[in-house]
Amino acid sequence: MNGLLTEDRIKDPDALYQALVDAHDGLSAAESLQLNARLILLLANHIGDAGIVAAAAASARASVLDDRARGGDSTA
Repeated sequence: MNGLLTEDRIKDPDALYQALVDAHDGLSAAESLQLNARLILLLANHIGDAGIVAAAAASARASVLDDRARGGDSTA
């Protein structure tokens, strides 16, 4: 990969979102954090490029900080 791909590439984003929500069903807050961490590590391994994963993490963090600066809810 040459760089982080940020254009929409998911054919059915609503179904993907629902699958992610469903994965958390019945889990405690701590278990949900564990699931998120494990999912991130699995996807990072699948991507296989530490630079791309680091760029994605930086982009996600910047988005959260932008929300904070605008007074938005970064937990959604």
